Amino acid sequence: MSALRPWSGALSSSPGRGSGSWRCLWWWWWVLVVGVAVGSGDPWMSAEACPSSCSCSSTRISCVDPEQGINAFPVLQSEAEMENITDIYIANQTSFSSINDKDLHYYKNLRNLTVTSSRLTYVSKLAFQNNIKLQYLNLKDNNLSSLSWRIFRHLNISYLILSGNPLHCSCENMWIKLWLGEEADTQELRCIEDGGRKLLSRLTLPNCEVPMVTLNPAKVTIMEGENVELSCTTSGVPSPELIWNMGLVTNYVIETSGQISVLRLSNVSSLDHNSKISCTAENIVGEKESSLLLDILFPPKITKLSDAISDHHWCIPFSVSGNPVPQLQWFRDDEVVTEGLYIMTMIHDITEREYHGCLQLDSPTHLNNGRYRLVARNKFGFDQKEVQAHFMHKPWEGTEKEPYYYDLTTDGPPVEPPEDRVAVYVVVGIAAVAFTGFLLMLVILKFGGNSKFGIKGPSSVISNDDDSASPLHHVSNGSNTPSSSEMGPDAVIIGMTKIPVIENPQYFRSTNSLLKTDTFVQHIKRHNIVLKRELGEGAFGKVFLAECYNLSPDQEKILVAVK
Repeated sequence: MSALRPWSGALSSSPGRGSGSWRCLWWWWWVLVVGVAVGSGDPWMSAEACPSSCSCSSTRISCVDPEQGINAFPVLQSEAEMENITDIYIANQTSFSSINDKDLHYYKNLRNLTVTSSRLTYVSKLAFQNNIKLQYLNLKDNNLSSLSWRIFRHLNISYLILSGNPLHCSCENMWIKLWLGEEADTQELRCIEDGGRKLLSRLTLPNCEVPMVTLNPAKVTIMEGENVELSCTTSGVPSPELIWNMGLVTNYVIETSGQISVLRLSNVSSLDHNSKISCTAENIVGEKESSLLLDILFPPKITKLSDAISDHHWCIPFSVSGNPVPQLQWFRDDEVVTEGLYIMTMIHDITEREYHGCLQLDSPTHLNNGRYRLVARNKFGFDQKEVQAHFMHKPWEGTEKEPYYYDLTTDGPPVEPPEDRVAVYVVVGIAAVAFTGFLLMLVILKFGGNSKFGIKGPSSVISNDDDSASPLHHVSNGSNTPSSSEMGPDAVIIGMTKIPVIENPQYFRSTNSLLKTDTFVQHIKRHNIVLKRELGEGAFGKVFLAECYNLSPDQEKILVAVK
């Protein structure tokens, strides 16, 4: 309260009004705290969710009040709340006498369970069937006279505390001594017999032993479709029960006589390759198991071959089964695929009877397109499947048609295909019309411009001397303009303006050098270009690395970039 006093003057000017404001403030603060607690489930649950004799948080239930006792585990409002519970602590509950099959069914994430100083007398064999995460179990100071090992057969219990219970010195409790070992002395665990109490670690009973079991043969290798017989033999006192455990597709028959049980498999299926077959002998002291894996020989079978998919690399997925392990070989368009750094077979996963992988291709081009066939072989046979793979379109596919070039090595030009003649006529006609229009424009500009816009006198006309290599340099000096005296000799008078001009040396090269054959534009025929791989894609399309043949007389082939 002292922390809130400085605000009292600001909240009210009189004691009566101030106390009312404080009560309102406290009321709203309490509503906020309770709302957050109920909404989040932490640190308290709602009153309806938790029994009045217990305290509950989002992960823990504690029931220690002996006056308002409980006789079973609390059941919360929803399954989700119970699944979040990891710790249950129950003590001093005189009415709590048993843990039954379904009591802890919804506490799937329970890790720590304590039931102590209560009157617990019975624990069902299925009590913890849904609590596979249970690691700590404290049943100290209760009324348990016996406890079956079958309660814990599927659990991985790290700590089991049983001290303070009136356990009988019976064969049924012998498993506790065997399981706890030296821990039984640490807990000072005792059992009751006619002469009083004795340490459980010193308990010895005749005709009370863990059973033994033998599976014959110990290893089975068989061809698919054949028959096989397995026998399981046990010994021990009390007399054990034999149980076969397997999940097989193959048909089977079990025959049991005394302490021997026979399993007969007929027409063995390859689907049962690497399947586990176990024979278990159990009595009240414990259990023993003997098992083997079926080794079934069968020819390869390609169970899946899918279309190529693009991930980090291109991949043609497949699944293959076979025993012994099949040898894999790939063909593209009936030619053997040579595997290396850029093309290789990768196995990503191996199950009991299948191998899952893919043919991995690093940056394939249109040259890798084709029909891919996978062949799997072992000494019992082979299987094959094929799939069409398309990685990339040809660079000219779906764009403009291939142009035709003159072959400088032949006597005449190539004959154009008949289907392109109409297109050629159209192009020639358009070019003729454009050229005619261009000539008309020049005539109009030359004659019409001089008569209408030109300036009389020789100074307005640029020399048309055909023999001049620098036509813009020859300007008539017959007239003087206001700027003619300020410009240099390399100037052109156009209209009323005299413009300085800089020579382009390309116009003044020797005519003979232009007639050399090495200055001609070389047209490369498409069949002389072999694309190797894609380099990338820019603003004007894809660029490929290619080998070009017959481009230079000095080299048979050179590497070029093609767009």
